[in-house]
Amino acid sequence: MRQLLEQEQLTALIEIDSAGTGDWHVGEPPDRRATAAAQRRGIELGGRARRVVAKDFEHFHYVIAMDRVNRGDLLRLAPSPAGKAKVELFRNYDPASPRDADVPDPYFGEGDGFETVLDICEAACRGLLRDIREKHPL
Repeated sequence: MRQLLEQEQLTALIEIDSAGTGDWHVGEPPDRRATAAAQRRGIELGGRARRVVAKDFEHFHYVIAMDRVNRGDLLRLAPSPAGKAKVELFRNYDPASPRDADVPDPYFGEGDGFETVLDICEAACRGLLRDIREKHPL
């Protein structure tokens, strides 16, 4: 999403962040396989893992889950009905994706799982940006 925002010259207008629902990777950098797959596409992954906090539901317009399990976790973490209303599955922003489809977790897989996930994420990011442009003045 960062690369797409840079290409569209929207980095000053749209803030994004990434966080998990669990604490098992807090403070760690992105997975080396994800970093390598992204680099092959000219995408630089950075940052350190953090956990979702209640303020995220107030601060951000969108709270996006990669899969249904994490969506359930986010709905439980949301401090209010307004926070719950912000939770959506990522692939629902890709009109070519089946409704309520999960982004597969390539962490324990072999082969080109990270490449497949990047394909899925790039399509969903384009759809998310369309949604943002339709709903928010930029």
